[in-house]
Amino acid sequence: MSTETEAPPESGSGADGPADLKAYLLDGIAATDFRIVMATLLAMYALFAVFTFAGGGGFGALRSTWISLTFLFAAYAVLTLGLNLHWGYTGLFNIGVAGFMAVGVYTMALLSTPTDAISGMGLGLPLIVGVVGGMIAASLVGLIAAVPALKLRADYLAIVTLGLSEIIRLTANANGLSNWTMSVFGFGTGGGSGIDLPTRPTNALFHQDQVLVNVLEPIIPLIHIRRLAWVLVMVGFLIAVYWLVTRVGNSPFGRVLKAIREDELVAQSLGKDTRWFKIKVFMLGCALMGLGGILWQGSQGYVSPDSFRPIITFYVFIALIIGGSGSNTGSIVGSILFVGLLFEGPRTFGNIVSNVADLGSAPATFAGAVEPLLVFNFAPLLAYLFDNISSFRFILLGIVLIVLMQRRPQGVLGHRTESAAAVPLDRPQHSDTGGEHK
Repeated sequence: MSTETEAPPESGSGADGPADLKAYLLDGIAATDFRIVMATLLAMYALFAVFTFAGGGGFGALRSTWISLTFLFAAYAVLTLGLNLHWGYTGLFNIGVAGFMAVGVYTMALLSTPTDAISGMGLGLPLIVGVVGGMIAASLVGLIAAVPALKLRADYLAIVTLGLSEIIRLTANANGLSNWTMSVFGFGTGGGSGIDLPTRPTNALFHQDQVLVNVLEPIIPLIHIRRLAWVLVMVGFLIAVYWLVTRVGNSPFGRVLKAIREDELVAQSLGKDTRWFKIKVFMLGCALMGLGGILWQGSQGYVSPDSFRPIITFYVFIALIIGGSGSNTGSIVGSILFVGLLFEGPRTFGNIVSNVADLGSAPATFAGAVEPLLVFNFAPLLAYLFDNISSFRFILLGIVLIVLMQRRPQGVLGHRTESAAAVPLDRPQHSDTGGEHK
């Protein structure tokens, strides 16, 4: 990952107190993108280690928690990087992320699912064909959406992409269409019943009777070995996607995208066909969203249309807003913070409190939880809150968005948003010695 800020000062250059030491440590972490990501990741691992041990879990539970967290970190980061190409780099307001994920996953399933699957039916082609086909299909659907929609203003583009996402989900949910395609073409989506998916290719590397498995299984259960192997594959894809998006952003093509984001009319006055640039980047971002869907939902062994509701798009947008639109590193950091603090954190904390503290049975209604407050009895309200923590998580999301918009609308790393210029535009600072001026 690239270096974007100055390195911390050398030791002995002024760490005279706690404030100076804190600044020194923060500057050291912020020196490179890699340090920022790793510091955020380690902080989340440490937080969930505290949660796990506080809830009475051991190292086995902690290992499973870390694997699940890393899986979600990588999945959301790939999707957020794709969205950052649209919104952060080009200013395209695409709120149909879930739909493009669905196109990638279902295309992969239709191409690679075995012909004897229990639910749905595919062509049984090699998995690599399905993955590439899913990305191509997502990019082509993006092309179909982009050609007419990019003539519209940003708010109308958002409506078009949201409507397209729901059309895709409802089409995959149609039993009649699935039965017709199975009878005519020999494959189908399974309708509302969903479709079986090919097994993860990494599972074939670890069989019960292999020597390596026999050595590792007393330390790590086989199911954790297989999950960890797939998580490492997802991390590898994440690194590749980060590299690709960074190269795109630093290329002349990327500088035109950022110029469109700042002022499309100025970019057009310089002779750039901005509509064609927007179509190409829209297709690329949709292909990455299709890949993200395949890595995430396509690795579960089964998928249904309910996995692609608009709430997924909302989550990806929150991750990008938290990290900072226009920053690739911010996309990864925002995904880690969203998954750790807002998605998994409340549920995990609620389970710990419910297990540790005896709050009694939760009331069935909110009124029943609030009424005991008249006699200063807080236990029913707390029991109700922690019993419905998944629902109240949306309130927390709203509060976080409001605070961000008021306090830091650019996000955690929004100050690192890349400009359209090929060279730094900041005026160099000169010292006052020797007759020079600032």
